[in-house]
Amino acid sequence: MASYLSGLQSGLKEALTANRKVIVLGEDIVDPYGGAFKVTKGLSTCFPERVISTPICEGGFTGVAVGMALRGFRPVIEIMFGDFLTLCSDQIVNHMAKFPDMYNNQVKVPLVIRTPMGGGRGYGATHSQSLEKMFLGIPGIKVVAPSHLHATNDILKYAILNDDDPVLFIENKLLYPLEQHVHVFMEQSVEISGYPTVALRNFSTGKPDVTIIAYGGLSLEIVPLLAKLHDDELNVNAVFPSSLWPVPVETLTRYGAQCGRIVLCEESSAGFNWGSEIAALLYENLHGKLAAPIARLASASQAIPAARQLEIKTLISAQDIENAVWELMS
Repeated sequence: MASYLSGLQSGLKEALTANRKVIVLGEDIVDPYGGAFKVTKGLSTCFPERVISTPICEGGFTGVAVGMALRGFRPVIEIMFGDFLTLCSDQIVNHMAKFPDMYNNQVKVPLVIRTPMGGGRGYGATHSQSLEKMFLGIPGIKVVAPSHLHATNDILKYAILNDDDPVLFIENKLLYPLEQHVHVFMEQSVEISGYPTVALRNFSTGKPDVTIIAYGGLSLEIVPLLAKLHDDELNVNAVFPSSLWPVPVETLTRYGAQCGRIVLCEESSAGFNWGSEIAALLYENLHGKLAAPIARLASASQAIPAARQLEIKTLISAQDIENAVWELMS
């Protein structure tokens, strides 16, 4: 079984093999180093002219990639830590997202920005954040964050080769070594082309008591939690969209309607986030069908400490999610 990281590696390699217009740019991505988290390891040896290490200037090489995309290339950028997206946000928000509309859709910007997000490794306040909420809802940008239940190979390859819009592709650091799982009680739906939603349940018959909706790295916490809740005789659906924006509204509504008790989870800090928008959409679509108010969980609204015990208290945990589930049931 492929790991989350090896799936990303093979997706990049297959995209580079399939289309000579694919170029990979980023800091320290060439061999022997192969990137801070080794996702690009081996690629520069196979494709020395198309896997290029850049200076430490996120705004600069992101701007270069925008120009390359406008000229017909399909660049892939690696931003070493998601926290550094702030350094290239002008190129993201005011350039790559806007150019197609500004030029009456006569130009395209097929560009993928890959970046690791999330805490749990003691990297401190400026290397542990989940900043995806800063880019949600911006016209022209897609935001994708696969869990380890998704096939990262297929999703990344689709984004590079087939999506003509800029894609922010978020990889949770803690998922890299995990095997990509296929479970017996797992379903997949594709409401947004190329970016599937997977749903895992801990029961074989009957209906769910609670539906958990989350994304990305929280699959690490939620998958074992399902087994624990099964032992407690609680039927739970866990739904993981890979597309954060646009939102697979119909799919999330369908799973939410199965029981009327919903827990929304994300690693972003609390306040004006993904869960807020999803809750608003579900309230609109499930009016009169909810058995309880929707529960929203996120990390604490504070800087993330480097000290392990303090970091644990800041980030959303499996215990937080379990407590929310039982509170809904009560």
